[in-house]
Amino acid sequence: MWYLNMNAVMAIAGMVVILALTRWWPHNKRILLLAFNLCFLFVFNHRLMAFYLGYTALNYMAFWGLCYLPAGGSRRSSRSSRPMSPPSRRSASWGCRSIQPLDTAIFLGLIYNVLKVIDALYFAYFFGKDAKTKVLDYFNYILFVPTFTSGPILKFRDFMADTKRPYRVTSEQTEDSIKRIILGMFKKIVLVTWMTDVFNHLSKQELHTHESIFLMVWFYALIFFDFSGYSDIAVGFGRLMGFNIPENFKKPFQSPTLTQYWRNWHATLGDWFRDHIFMFFSRQTPTRWTAAGLSLVIMVLIGLWHGFSWLYVLWGSITES
Repeated sequence: MWYLNMNAVMAIAGMVVILALTRWWPHNKRILLLAFNLCFLFVFNHRLMAFYLGYTALNYMAFWGLCYLPAGGSRRSSRSSRPMSPPSRRSASWGCRSIQPLDTAIFLGLIYNVLKVIDALYFAYFFGKDAKTKVLDYFNYILFVPTFTSGPILKFRDFMADTKRPYRVTSEQTEDSIKRIILGMFKKIVLVTWMTDVFNHLSKQELHTHESIFLMVWFYALIFFDFSGYSDIAVGFGRLMGFNIPENFKKPFQSPTLTQYWRNWHATLGDWFRDHIFMFFSRQTPTRWTAAGLSLVIMVLIGLWHGFSWLYVLWGSITES
């Protein structure tokens, strides 16, 4: 995670300054941003950059092929066989220890980027040649540093629309974004660290019922501040770079209903599953039972997203019910 490394934070902040100083150049958001993304990944880990160059190139070829897939019957018949390159089996070395493929997927944000790849493939599938995108813009979409490891999940269409707009960030937007970054840093570095220490201290003691309940609520709040803190920093830096990063946590604890609460909690993940699963399989007006079944499948998948075990399957099922 970049934002716990001050060298990475300073590098991202420096890129924001460069974009602001070159705002007269209409292509600064495209060319300079790509150079920054590649240089950042190379400095962070050259194997990581090499992997993502190949990974993104392969997926761009799949994207380009879908753009030129013949319309009509052949496009419909291939709906179940849209290409997507599988995650790499290579392990990576960070520091002094080796990370296995599953850890690599988690730590390098591969899973988040798979969702972005699928969104781009969907767009190419349904819009054909109208979805054509230059290779450097596609690389920027996949490698966008502020949201690289943990989201929020960017929509292909929205990112490309922002790419075409010249870099313009007002003083008010700059102030709001900087405040957002400071808030996120406070959550991640101060609040989460303190709450984690309290949780670890209490969990080592003999627990009674009321203490166990307290720790459950405490841990839930800890996760919220951890995830939302990262999102605040990503949204702030992304918007300083001229991209409208979507909100991931839309004040979920102020939601009037439980359904609205889950829509506001990790909102971009819920939106992704709704757009690519629910809407895809219910293009015609679904029956009540079909809609309920799809909603249950989505919540189970969201549960599995957080952890591949029966516990998270149960969590998703109970959440939906």
